[in-house]
Amino acid sequence: MIKFVKVSLLFSLLLLFSCPSDDEDACTKTIIVQFEQTISGPSGITFIPEITQEVPCDFPEPEVVEPIDQGNALTNFSYEVISFVFTPDTGNNTSRLQFEIKLNNENDFVVKGVPVLTIDSDNIQFSTSYSNDAIAPCYEIQANSSCNHTYDKETPLDPNLGPPPSKFDLVSVKYVLK
Repeated sequence: MIKFVKVSLLFSLLLLFSCPSDDEDACTKTIIVQFEQTISGPSGITFIPEITQEVPCDFPEPEVVEPIDQGNALTNFSYEVISFVFTPDTGNNTSRLQFEIKLNNENDFVVKGVPVLTIDSDNIQFSTSYSNDAIAPCYEIQANSSCNHTYDKETPLDPNLGPPPSKFDLVSVKYVLK
Protein backbone atom coordinates (compact mmCIF):
# COMPACT_ATOMS: atom_id res chain seq x y z
CA MET A 1 0.00 0.00 0.00
CA ILE A 2 2.82 2.41 0.89
CA LYS A 3 4.51 1.54 -2.40
CA PHE A 4 1.31 2.37 -4.28
CA VAL A 5 1.07 5.76 -2.54
CA LYS A 6 4.73 6.56 -3.32
CA VAL A 7 4.31 5.60 -6.99
CA SER A 8 1.08 7.62 -7.23
CA LEU A 9 2.76 10.64 -5.60
CA LEU A 10 5.78 10.34 -7.90
CA PHE A 11 3.53 10.05 -10.97
CA SER A 12 1.48 13.09 -9.85
CA LEU A 13 4.65 15.17 -9.38
CA LEU A 14 5.93 14.09 -12.76
CA LEU A 15 2.70 15.23 -14.46
CA LEU A 16 2.67 18.48 -12.49
CA PHE A 17 6.20 19.57 -13.42
CA SER A 18 6.49 18.18 -16.97
CA CYS A 19 6.42 20.50 -19.98
CA PRO A 20 3.19 20.60 -21.94
CA SER A 21 3.56 18.96 -25.34
CA ASP A 22 0.96 21.18 -27.02
CA ASP A 23 2.99 24.38 -26.56
CA GLU A 24 3.51 25.46 -30.19
CA ASP A 25 5.57 28.53 -29.20
CA ALA A 26 8.38 26.35 -27.87
CA CYS A 27 8.82 24.47 -31.15
CA THR A 28 11.93 25.61 -33.03
CA LYS A 29 14.04 24.42 -35.93
CA THR A 30 17.50 25.33 -37.16
CA ILE A 31 17.91 26.76 -40.65
CA ILE A 32 21.07 27.47 -42.62
CA VAL A 33 21.37 31.19 -43.35
CA GLN A 34 24.69 30.94 -45.21
CA PHE A 35 26.30 27.77 -46.50
CA GLU A 36 29.95 27.01 -45.83
CA GLN A 37 32.24 28.15 -48.65
CA THR A 38 35.93 27.99 -49.48
CA ILE A 39 37.13 30.59 -51.98
CA SER A 40 40.54 30.18 -53.61
CA GLY A 41 42.21 33.13 -55.27
CA PRO A 42 45.65 34.41 -56.22
CA SER A 43 46.10 35.94 -52.77
CA GLY A 44 45.20 32.77 -50.85
CA ILE A 45 42.24 30.81 -49.53
CA THR A 46 39.28 32.33 -47.69
CA PHE A 47 37.01 30.11 -45.58
CA ILE A 48 33.46 31.33 -44.90
CA PRO A 49 31.81 29.25 -42.14
CA GLU A 50 28.23 28.01 -42.18
CA ILE A 51 25.83 30.30 -40.31
CA THR A 52 22.68 28.85 -38.75
CA GLN A 53 19.75 30.41 -36.96
CA GLU A 54 17.05 28.98 -34.71
CA VAL A 55 13.54 29.93 -35.86
CA PRO A 56 9.97 28.92 -34.93
CA CYS A 57 8.69 25.71 -36.54
CA ASP A 58 6.11 27.63 -38.56
CA PHE A 59 8.85 29.77 -40.19
CA PRO A 60 8.41 29.44 -43.99
CA GLU A 61 10.90 27.39 -45.96
CA PRO A 62 13.13 29.47 -48.26
CA GLU A 63 12.34 29.53 -51.96
CA VAL A 64 14.76 27.58 -54.08
CA VAL A 65 16.41 29.78 -56.70
CA GLU A 66 16.03 28.16 -60.08
CA PRO A 67 18.95 28.44 -62.51
CA ILE A 68 18.41 30.16 -65.83
CA ASP A 69 17.30 27.61 -68.43
CA GLN A 70 19.26 28.61 -71.51
CA GLY A 71 17.52 25.90 -73.51
CA ASN A 72 14.61 28.29 -74.00
CA ALA A 73 16.68 30.72 -76.07
CA LEU A 74 15.00 32.80 -78.76
CA THR A 75 15.60 31.70 -82.34
CA ASN A 76 15.85 34.28 -85.14
CA PHE A 77 17.80 36.50 -82.78
CA SER A 78 20.94 38.52 -83.37
CA TYR A 79 22.91 41.13 -81.49
CA GLU A 80 25.38 43.90 -82.18
CA VAL A 81 27.93 45.03 -79.60
CA ILE A 82 27.93 48.81 -79.68
CA SER A 83 30.34 49.09 -76.74
CA PHE A 84 31.75 46.78 -74.07
CA VAL A 85 34.25 48.26 -71.60
CA PHE A 86 35.57 46.69 -68.41
CA THR A 87 37.83 48.79 -66.17
CA PRO A 88 39.53 46.52 -63.58
CA ASP A 89 40.48 49.42 -61.28
CA THR A 90 38.91 52.86 -61.70
CA GLY A 91 41.27 54.43 -59.15
CA ASN A 92 38.40 54.72 -56.66
CA ASN A 93 38.90 51.18 -55.33
CA THR A 94 36.16 49.95 -57.69
CA SER A 95 35.89 48.10 -60.98
CA ARG A 96 33.44 49.23 -63.65
CA LEU A 97 31.50 47.40 -66.34
CA GLN A 98 29.81 49.39 -69.11
CA PHE A 99 28.13 48.03 -72.19
CA GLU A 100 25.51 48.72 -74.80
CA ILE A 101 24.33 45.80 -76.91
CA LYS A 102 21.67 46.06 -79.60
CA LEU A 103 19.34 43.03 -79.31
CA ASN A 104 17.44 42.19 -82.52
CA ASN A 105 14.15 40.25 -82.52
CA GLU A 106 13.84 39.00 -86.11
CA ASN A 107 10.49 37.29 -85.43
CA ASP A 108 6.97 38.44 -86.36
CA PHE A 109 5.89 38.45 -82.71
CA VAL A 110 6.69 40.26 -79.46
CA VAL A 111 9.07 38.41 -77.13
CA LYS A 112 9.48 38.63 -73.35
CA GLY A 113 12.58 37.38 -71.60
CA VAL A 114 16.07 38.36 -70.47
CA PRO A 115 19.37 38.76 -72.29
CA VAL A 116 21.97 36.31 -70.98
CA LEU A 117 25.61 37.19 -71.56
CA THR A 118 28.44 34.65 -71.60
CA ILE A 119 31.62 36.24 -70.25
CA ASP A 120 35.24 35.05 -70.30
CA SER A 121 36.94 36.34 -67.14
CA ASP A 122 40.59 35.29 -66.89
CA ASN A 123 39.82 32.12 -68.90
CA ILE A 124 36.79 31.21 -66.76
CA GLN A 125 33.51 31.36 -68.66
CA PHE A 126 30.18 32.07 -66.99
CA SER A 127 26.71 33.13 -68.11
CA THR A 128 24.61 35.72 -66.32
CA SER A 129 21.93 38.30 -66.86
CA TYR A 130 22.77 41.88 -65.97
CA SER A 131 19.13 42.95 -66.44
CA ASN A 132 18.35 43.56 -62.75
CA ASP A 133 20.86 46.42 -62.54
CA ALA A 134 20.65 47.51 -66.18
CA ILE A 135 19.71 50.99 -67.33
CA ALA A 136 17.71 49.35 -70.14
CA PRO A 137 17.00 45.69 -69.22
CA CYS A 138 15.15 44.77 -72.47
CA TYR A 139 12.60 42.49 -70.80
CA GLU A 140 10.46 42.85 -73.94
CA ILE A 141 11.35 43.32 -77.61
CA GLN A 142 8.70 44.18 -80.18
CA ALA A 143 8.24 42.12 -83.37
CA ASN A 144 10.93 42.74 -86.01
CA SER A 145 12.47 45.35 -83.76
CA SER A 146 15.43 45.89 -81.48
CA CYS A 147 16.26 47.05 -77.97
CA ASN A 148 19.54 48.51 -76.72
CA HIS A 149 20.55 46.61 -73.58
CA THR A 150 22.50 49.20 -71.57
CA TYR A 151 24.47 48.64 -68.37
CA ASP A 152 26.86 50.82 -66.33
CA LYS A 153 27.87 49.83 -62.81
CA GLU A 154 30.85 50.26 -60.50
CA THR A 155 31.55 47.48 -58.00
CA PRO A 156 33.77 47.87 -54.91
CA LEU A 157 37.00 45.87 -55.04
CA ASP A 158 37.25 43.21 -52.31
CA PRO A 159 40.90 42.62 -51.29
CA ASN A 160 39.87 39.29 -49.69
CA LEU A 161 38.97 37.96 -53.14
CA GLY A 162 42.26 38.98 -54.70
CA PRO A 163 42.83 41.40 -57.57
CA PRO A 164 40.08 42.07 -60.11
CA PRO A 165 40.21 40.03 -63.33
CA SER A 166 42.65 41.31 -65.92
CA LYS A 167 40.54 39.91 -68.77
CA PHE A 168 36.75 40.34 -69.02
CA ASP A 169 35.49 39.65 -72.54
CA LEU A 170 32.03 39.15 -73.98
CA VAL A 171 31.76 35.73 -75.66
CA SER A 172 28.09 35.62 -76.73
CA VAL A 173 24.56 36.85 -76.02
CA LYS A 174 21.34 34.82 -75.96
CA TYR A 175 17.81 36.04 -75.34
CA VAL A 176 16.14 33.56 -72.97
CA LEU A 177 12.35 33.54 -73.09
CA LYS A 178 10.27 33.66 -69.92
